[in-house]
Amino acid sequence: MIRKLSSFLLKLFGWKTLENIPGEKKYVVVVAPHTSNWDFVWGQLFYFSLGIRARIMIKKELFYFPLGNMLRALGGVPVDRSGDTDIVDQMIRELSINDSFILVLTPEGTRSRAAVWKTGFHRIARGADVPVVLGFIDYKRKELGTAGFFYPSGDVEADMNRIKKFYENITPRYPEKFTTGIE
Repeated sequence: MIRKLSSFLLKLFGWKTLENIPGEKKYVVVVAPHTSNWDFVWGQLFYFSLGIRARIMIKKELFYFPLGNMLRALGGVPVDRSGDTDIVDQMIRELSINDSFILVLTPEGTRSRAAVWKTGFHRIARGADVPVVLGFIDYKRKELGTAGFFYPSGDVEADMNRIKKFYENITPRYPEKFTTGIE
């Protein structure tokens, strides 16, 4: 029922979905650009329409009753952001102990303009030996989805440049808030 409703809502609002994901049950999805809270809404509807439970990291402090139950239902994974823990290690552990785990991250790490993209997703995928899927939301074309995947190499800089290059032609909701850092 949720799949059909999600597909209906995406079509109702004029979104076209594209899907190119690996057959594996575990992977890390990088989604860019991320400039609006609407990105979460459209992204969740996309994954619901595919019957995929996408997981997102949320600080553990928000997982109190009853909000915690709702966040878990939406795919929230509580993370400890204290200085004593390593979020990358936490996510690698989650990927290793679950039979199916699709982790969705934004490399900018914020909805504001970020000149430097975070590489945690790359370290998570490499550490868990899972592919990175390129997810996108293009507001100009009204397209969202996934556009392929790869296994990260040992060359973080080369992989990041390849990823950023892909996102250069994707139009965010607020273009002034987005940069790939490639000139």
